[in-house]
Amino acid sequence: MAETSNEKRVVILSDPAALAEAVASRFLSRIAKRSDHKRLVHVSLTGGTMGSAVLKAVAADPRAASLDWSKVHFWWSDERWVPRGDADRNEKQAREALLDHLDIPAENIHSVAASDEGLDLDAAARLYERELARFSSDHGTWPSFDVCFLGVGPDGHIASLFPDRPEIHVTDRAVLPVRESPKPPPERVSMTRPVINASRRLWMVLAGADKASALGLALAGASYGSVPAAGAKGRKRTVFFVDEAAAANVPPELIDREY
Repeated sequence: MAETSNEKRVVILSDPAALAEAVASRFLSRIAKRSDHKRLVHVSLTGGTMGSAVLKAVAADPRAASLDWSKVHFWWSDERWVPRGDADRNEKQAREALLDHLDIPAENIHSVAASDEGLDLDAAARLYERELARFSSDHGTWPSFDVCFLGVGPDGHIASLFPDRPEIHVTDRAVLPVRESPKPPPERVSMTRPVINASRRLWMVLAGADKASALGLALAGASYGSVPAAGAKGRKRTVFFVDEAAAANVPPELIDREY
């Protein structure tokens, strides 16, 4: 399949462990390819069970230690508004799973401010927006992520953009404060849909039978206002990496057996 195709495709692995390893392997191959050209590489991470599983699989792969991470910058599509050391923070999970094990400059890790650092939620969103703008690209006042990882909730949410809420429709901001989230914790910071969709490659990783309905709706072209995952699309590639349990409603013609 052509590298420039941005049609939504589905890659199916047998179970969550195989899924994490397959995504990790593809990610390391992508980083190796990009770093050979000595270009900056921007990666947006996500939280959740599969997000952490992928990062742990990256750390366990021998190739990770041999790569040059000095040109790789890590970001988060969303963050929970909790103290810096709270186990709910996506940053904490990512550091424990991978980032603290890499030889990477501290300034390459771009985390959202925490609730115990003297800022309010709105100020934290504005600060992250300004940080993104330091690496603006041709596609907006934000970097174009070479890979943007996203989880997908059973309700179809991505990042902290939840169904039938105003945040999913915002196009004039890069980062938003989110209050009264339907999923705890109630306060969060989230990138907006234009930032996510400026990514070159958008990889959504999801496992479990409880994700099958959301995946089916996203692939069927549901309204992104009701199913935010349906509105996520990378500029070059949009791939749903799923296990067999989540793939129950995937049309055969959308299964990619080559990627």
